Amino acid sequence: MSLQEVKQVWAAYFSATGNTAQVVKALANELAKQFNVKKRSRNFTLPKARETEYAFQPTDLVVFGTPVYAGRVPNKIMPFIRDSFVGNGALVVPVVTFGNRSYDDGLIELCTLLETNGFHTIAAVAQAARHAFSDLAMDRPNHADMNRLNEFAIQIADKINGLKELPEPIIVTGNNPVGPYYTPLGVDGKPTVFLKAKPKTDRDKCDYCGACIRLCPMGAIAKTDPADIPGLCIKCQACVKVCHTDAKFFDDPAFLSHKAMLEQTYGDLKQSEFFI
Repeated sequence: MSLQEVKQVWAAYFSATGNTAQVVKALANELAKQFNVKKRSRNFTLPKARETEYAFQPTDLVVFGTPVYAGRVPNKIMPFIRDSFVGNGALVVPVVTFGNRSYDDGLIELCTLLETNGFHTIAAVAQAARHAFSDLAMDRPNHADMNRLNEFAIQIADKINGLKELPEPIIVTGNNPVGPYYTPLGVDGKPTVFLKAKPKTDRDKCDYCGACIRLCPMGAIAKTDPADIPGLCIKCQACVKVCHTDAKFFDDPAFLSHKAMLEQTYGDLKQSEFFI
């Protein structure tokens, strides 16, 4: 890199069920290999990690990822990204994962947030991944996806090494300003509302291991009872995925109708998109 040497690669991510972390780490690992530098991580999935500000340096290269919820950066996480990340001129690769429907304006929203915070976008990825609460894209990211991510990391390194001046912000698909959040539909094609839906717990299956309590990104589950959820639930499915006894489940009719609609409508696998 003729402008400034990359001295450190960062993997920064919010990843409730692990898909985004997998994608971000794959890119960051290969980029660290290409530049022969260390890779460090900033995992801001859990509430404790969102109690501090994260500042980077001009010599940092950051792979920054979130899933999209309803086609946008998760609305309960967006303010933290907006207020708590400082780029200081660091290069960044924004990454969003989407559950085989669409990433809508999620990627351009993340790019804009990071550019506004002093990062320089150098490339971007919208990666298809298993949907959080349906059976869509169950094997994504798969082996072919991971190979493509490694190839893209090499392309990014080549671009950085060839820089003579800072490029314009990367151009990605989406509306700027961003549009509204996607409106969930039921099997009848009509809008359905399940904002107040929360996971249930089968007490006959639950062994009270506490994994769901520890790993809830919103800290919504009572520390003394995994069946008690007094806090805000964002339907991320972290508790459902981590439960080794399959005790966690959703039974809200509107939620299940939307899940069924997604599986009926978006079965054809979507392609990931890469911008450089």
